[in-house]
Order: sequence, then C-alpha cells, then structure tokens
Amino acid sequence: MRMKTTYGVSASVTGSVFIISIVLVLIVSGKFNSLTHFGDFSEQEFIVQIVELRTKVNESQGPLSSDRSSSATTTTRSSVNRSFRNLNVINREDYGGLELGLARARASIRKAASSRNLSLHDGGDVLIGRIYRNPGAFYQSYIEMEKRFKVYVYEEGDPPIVHYGPCKNIYTSEGRFIVEMEQGKSGFRTRDAHRAHAYFLPFSVTLMVKYLYKPLSYDVKPLQDFVGDYVRVVSTKYPFWNRTYGADHFMLSCHDWGPHASKGHAQLYNKSIRVLCNANSSEGFRPQKDVSLPEIYLYSGEVSPKLLSAPPPTAPRPHLAFFAGGVHGPIRPALLRHWKGRDTDIRVYEYLPKNLDYYSLMLESRFCLCPSGYEVASPRIVEAIYAECVPVILSENYVLPFSDVLRWEEFSVTVEVSDIPRLKEVLMGVEEEQYLRLKEGLRAVRRHFVLNQPAERFDVFHMILHSVWLRRLNLRF
Repeated sequence: MRMKTTYGVSASVTGSVFIISIVLVLIVSGKFNSLTHFGDFSEQEFIVQIVELRTKVNESQGPLSSDRSSSATTTTRSSVNRSFRNLNVINREDYGGLELGLARARASIRKAASSRNLSLHDGGDVLIGRIYRNPGAFYQSYIEMEKRFKVYVYEEGDPPIVHYGPCKNIYTSEGRFIVEMEQGKSGFRTRDAHRAHAYFLPFSVTLMVKYLYKPLSYDVKPLQDFVGDYVRVVSTKYPFWNRTYGADHFMLSCHDWGPHASKGHAQLYNKSIRVLCNANSSEGFRPQKDVSLPEIYLYSGEVSPKLLSAPPPTAPRPHLAFFAGGVHGPIRPALLRHWKGRDTDIRVYEYLPKNLDYYSLMLESRFCLCPSGYEVASPRIVEAIYAECVPVILSENYVLPFSDVLRWEEFSVTVEVSDIPRLKEVLMGVEEEQYLRLKEGLRAVRRHFVLNQPAERFDVFHMILHSVWLRRLNLRF
C-alpha cells in the first residue's frame, strides 16, 4: 500500500542552520537516584537523577550533525531567524509562567512527600499507600498533573501511520494512547503550542512496520527514515524542538522495534522522552528520561470477560504456578527445559492443549510465570494483575512499568533467571501471610493497568502521562 508523504521534507532545501545552545537543568535537591523514582523519602526528597544536556553552537554543522542520516534537511536563514524571534517571545512571555507553575508544583510535592499515610482518600476512593514508593508524593504529583499539565500534539502527517494506532491485539496500549490523546476529552491536550509543557509526536511504529517495512527483510531503515523526516518537519516548522533539542518531546511505541525506529533522529534517541514497551536498560533505555510502557494484549480490543473481575480472595487456587507460551528468547527455553511436564504443581506448557483454557488456568493459579521472550516486556504481567495471580518476573534488564512510583515487590515476585531450577522451592517459600499481602497489592494496583474508554482517573492512560509529567517536571529552563 502506497502512503502519502506530505510529512516529508525535500532534501534540496538549502541554507545553513543556526542553533541556540540551551542548558537543561533538572532542579532537584537531596541525593541522586539512578532509577528515577520516588525513593525512600525518609532519606531524600522528591527527586529524579540530575541530567544536564548541552549542545554546542556550531553553525557549520547544525543540530543534526550527529544524526544517522547524511541528508539532514536544513532551513533557510530567514526561517531560522523567525524561529529565533518566536523563541525569545516564548521564553519571556510564556515560559516564565509555565516554569513558575512547575516550581509551585515541585514545592507542593516536596511538602507532601513527608506524609506517611498508609492510605490516601480521594473522594470515595482509597489508594493503598504501601504499593507506592511514597504515597504522599505520588498523590500530590498526580493532583498537580491534573491541574497543570498540558500536552501539544503535532498535527503534521496523515493517518494511519500518524494520528492513529492499533487498538487491539498485542500492541493495544500504543494505539489506545494515541487515539486518547487525539480524540479523548481528558483535558490534557492544548491547541496552543506556546502553552504546552510537553510535545507529543503521534506516529505509530506498529503501523510503520505494517505499511513501510518489507517482510522478512529485517531492514528497519524505512522506519528510521520516517521518524527522522517527521522530526525534521516539526523542528523546521516550529521553534519548540530546537529550544530544548527535543528534551520536552515524547514518542510512544509498544512495538519491539520502537527503540530502533527512534534511532532515526539522534536527538530523539538521546534526549527526548521515549515511552516504550521494550524497556531494556542494556539496549539504550534510560529510566531517568525514558518511560516503561505496559504491554497489554487485548485480542478483541476488550478485556476477556473472565478477567473483568477476579474471583473472591477465598476462592481456591489449586495450582502453584502456570505458564504457557512460545519458546523464544534466552529465558523461556530454560524454563521449559526444567519444568515442562515435570511437576503437577507448576503447570508449564509450550502450547496449551485445546481442552485447557489459558485464563481459567491463570485464575486457578497462585503465581503466574512471566518470562521475557525476544524482548523484555510480557503481556502476561498485566494479565496476571487482572487475574490476581501474583506475577513472577523472570527477566533481565527490564525496567518495570511505573516503577518510579510503584513498589513492585508489594504485588509481584522477582526470580533470578539463574534460580529457574529452584523455582518451586522459591515459590513454596512465600509464606501465606506474605502471599495474601501480595494479593491485596494486586487488587490495589489493578486500576493503574486498566484501559478505559473514555480514560478514567488513575488508569493506565493517566499513569503513562504521569510518568511523562515526572520527567518534564524535573526539567527547568
């Protein structure tokens, strides 16, 4: 299928690029935390790791000199001068007000961080505090986000690759977020780019793969070219990208190739906020600026009726653990080698027999095994949360979703890959009191992983935005 290319820019445009060097400073106090979370507030304030981004002014090379593409589009001197004048207006008249509001938000969050309440009352809702790294800080940050946060969505590009995404199957979270930002009524989107705190690049990597990728070629260059062209369009047309070198911009992708596509523009890869399901810290994912996106598999676009509500806490769960899935990646072969058909308590299958039901087995199991496959993320984690089957994380270098605010140890178990042979011993070692506590944590955290239409407070859409908000909150110009 041949797609329109109005989002492209002609490489024949001539001229030179003039850049303004701006230092982005994360204003925080206290100790540093390399994993960007609301750490132990008995010792530190609401912080994220300090990151300082500098780009040297170099008129001969321009801001795209480090871009992988040798045909980087340049702008004319007159258009750059117009952007320069607009940039000065933004900094003086608009950004002062935005930054003042963010400074007040930071102050209120620091104050709330000293609270040690184990539960938070939000209207008729109760948030169980122990599942959060700091409940007071999280709640106040969320309230400040609702009150202040504005996102500008670039209008350049044509559907379906831009402004749309898959809303069912394994990449559901990608499409549903894009559609909610484009069409939802959450109140976070602003049509005035000068009033925005963050800027969203609304392209779908999944649909790039569908329309631009040549099957079986394993050539991701068409995806990278598209991303590079899109960034060059918005950075040429608007002053906002060049003001921060993309540090207050974000993209979102649940496709495994999202990180590869982001390499289409060096500044996007190195400085922008990348919201990714493939959150592998050994492959360039940086938690201090990037966001881990939950992988949510909704076959028909809706949660299975069996998982809409979990059984009562007292319902029997006769199986100790359960897994069924294809054998790919480095971890699953070890899991099947040690446990497939070896133990009636640990139900491990490669392909589930037709007489058995996947979700029923989840609901009948105390623990659900969630090994990584080719990539680190697994949709079984969210499915296990829905089923209140304690997720057992079997992964390496995976930055878990929302781990900057959530205590995953309060509703999941992490097992080292090297301990797979001891899996039954490890799970049998979880005492009943601890298991019931984990189950309670699952019931409390479920709301943060649900896709609602329309979006509802504290659901996964809002938690994704909150993760972006945190990273923007700690940038100060």
